[in-house]
Amino acid sequence: MILSFKTLGCKANQFETGALQMLLVERGHRIAQHGETADVVVVNTCTVTGEASRKSRQAIRRARAEHLGCMVAVCGCLSQLSPEEVEALGADLIGGTGGRAAFAEDLERIVAGESPQSAIDSACDRSEFETLPAGGLEGRIRALVKVQDGCDNFCTYCIIPYARGPVRSMPLDAAVAQTQDLAEAGYKELVITGIEISSYGREWEPGPDVIDLIESICTAVPDLRVRLGSLEPRTVTADFCDRLSIYKNLCPHFHLSLQSGSNETLRRMGRHYDTGRYLESVERLRAVFPNCAITTDLIAGFPGESAAEFDRSLGFLRECAFAAVHVFPYSARTGTQAAAYPEQVPKAERARRAKLAGELAGELRRAWLMAQVGQTMAVLFETEINGRSQGNTPNYCTVSVPGTGLGNQVHSVQMQNISGDVLIGDLQVGESAL
Repeated sequence: MILSFKTLGCKANQFETGALQMLLVERGHRIAQHGETADVVVVNTCTVTGEASRKSRQAIRRARAEHLGCMVAVCGCLSQLSPEEVEALGADLIGGTGGRAAFAEDLERIVAGESPQSAIDSACDRSEFETLPAGGLEGRIRALVKVQDGCDNFCTYCIIPYARGPVRSMPLDAAVAQTQDLAEAGYKELVITGIEISSYGREWEPGPDVIDLIESICTAVPDLRVRLGSLEPRTVTADFCDRLSIYKNLCPHFHLSLQSGSNETLRRMGRHYDTGRYLESVERLRAVFPNCAITTDLIAGFPGESAAEFDRSLGFLRECAFAAVHVFPYSARTGTQAAAYPEQVPKAERARRAKLAGELAGELRRAWLMAQVGQTMAVLFETEINGRSQGNTPNYCTVSVPGTGLGNQVHSVQMQNISGDVLIGDLQVGESAL
């Protein structure tokens, strides 16, 4: 069969779509080329917020409307929690957030006119990590490696612990072996991802934790860049910095989840840190990893957030001088504690605050990029646009240089200027390392 895919949501979802594609290709099927008619359209959904759920429903409707005569299969977080709703939208096959191999087999059955044999399980009852193939079907530049699933944090705005279940971790030796296979396949960069990678190994205590995992992977693939997914700020301890600072292949780019720069709002969110502890993590990282990029997320207009609390958040963004900030207006997710909180901030005010925070994020981003001008950094080139090559630095700045034919190569580039969100560079002679 010929398949087309639509993926919404986080890097874990992106990884799982890639893994499902590889499972199906291994079984003799293929992915539709641009403009080619597919037999099956697979929609991998997200439901982290009310807005994410709306976009997932919209994607399912569009798949049904734009691909007449095709089967529409739906998996992911929305279908895990709301299978009846997904069925009402016209899905021919419904899967959840687990059992990807069984889902692939069920796809074959429905195309053959048979009934699926698997059913959506209870995510909260899961105890084993589902190991899936890593890498991808196109290119050999950057690969996602999913090492962890589930979350035990139960933040008041988040439904994901119910969609993904408790923390489960990939065995350390299996994670190392998978990264070594990717190195042999020719990849230049690995991104360690999961639902909440800071909790890696929590179910084994005592046993290897996320620091042990990063050490082991960096040691196993010394010639590959290793980039980390989102971290909880409490993960960044003196031990974290001391042990990981020796690895030259660990990218100095740390995404520390913030959500609010107000301690009162953080308490209502059920976050397990305050701004003092967060700032401690930022200062530790900058002291140990020179010129590291620290990026974050911010929710604007959380229930009960006063004007003063929002102003404190803006001030905290400035104090941390983030390299990038992803700003989201609060979007209530039915089934979470926060959705039932009193003092919901009006939608228009949420949008206004998100706009203000976004403008500040733009200022901080420009300041960060300007601070890179004059420096020489290794760039992993990935794409070509209008006769120019683009790639990324270890601290995750996008760089453009004149010329083509540099794909999947690493070269030293001196940064000359910025254009929008891109550094304009001068390619140095000779290939570089990392």
